[in-house]
Amino acid sequence: MIATDIIFDDKRKDLPCDQLERLFMAAGWSDGSYTAYMNRPFINATLVISAWKADRLLGVVRVLSDQIGRSVIYDLVVDPAWRGRGIGKELVRRCMQHFPDSEWLVNTTKELSGYYEKMGFQVNNNVFLSIPSIYQKRVD
Repeated sequence: MIATDIIFDDKRKDLPCDQLERLFMAAGWSDGSYTAYMNRPFINATLVISAWKADRLLGVVRVLSDQIGRSVIYDLVVDPAWRGRGIGKELVRRCMQHFPDSEWLVNTTKELSGYYEKMGFQVNNNVFLSIPSIYQKRVD
């Protein structure tokens, strides 16, 4: 059950860079070198939903979507100190409420796929190809 003092915000995309960086560092997703433009992917997303306790960012998710046919979840992250309280599931649930008829996709790791499967996602055996960005580690 989610604490009643956690506020979910689906209006604000321009999240504070320092809050995002703190959250991503706590999750092990950042080394602290992107603070100045940490919010740019969120500003440019179709949908951003964030979870707050007072002025502390506890979790966030961003979605890229055509709002009809396909929606892709990116950067679902919850502060490790706040995991296991339903915040991530609530963020995903709220995303799906925005575009209920859309196909939903998420690119994740094998270790985390079970988390999404519990919410109804199914493993898709189609080929997924990518070209890494300059911000991703390249593997030769």
